[in-house]
Amino acid sequence: MFQSTQYKGTKEDQYTLLIKQLDALLEGEPDEIANLSNASALLNQFLEDVNWVGFYIWRKDELVLGPFQGLPACVRIPSGKGVCGTAVSERKTQRIEDVHAFPGHIACDAASQSEIVVPVIKNGEIYGVLDIDSPSIGRFDETDEKYLIQFVETMQKHI
Repeated sequence: MFQSTQYKGTKEDQYTLLIKQLDALLEGEPDEIANLSNASALLNQFLEDVNWVGFYIWRKDELVLGPFQGLPACVRIPSGKGVCGTAVSERKTQRIEDVHAFPGHIACDAASQSEIVVPVIKNGEIYGVLDIDSPSIGRFDETDEKYLIQFVETMQKHI
């Protein structure tokens, strides 16, 4: 699951350590862009089999590309469009086994086969989303979903 050899133990143990590292990394830094940048870099460094990790930030009535790791991406996504826009409109994590089977999927990177998108909430309002793509179908499971939600909840304290 993780690229680093420093991680040992179960997948759950690995995620728990990653979340602790995130909290320590962001502690005391007030700049939101810096924190989103480090959060995406941290995930990209440790998650295996991903080709895009990053954030879209809610601006007025659409998601706008934020800090990320990966190939250039779609810049603007309306609410309700694609996996990211659906996560916003439903305010619910979207774990998609096969993006090609998702109605209205926005293909920013043709190599992406599966995706998970976690809404980021600040003061009860949509702030944006964490978006992670993989070149493998079915890359993300229930454990990934559970701990990526916790990752976002930890990050939300720092934005």
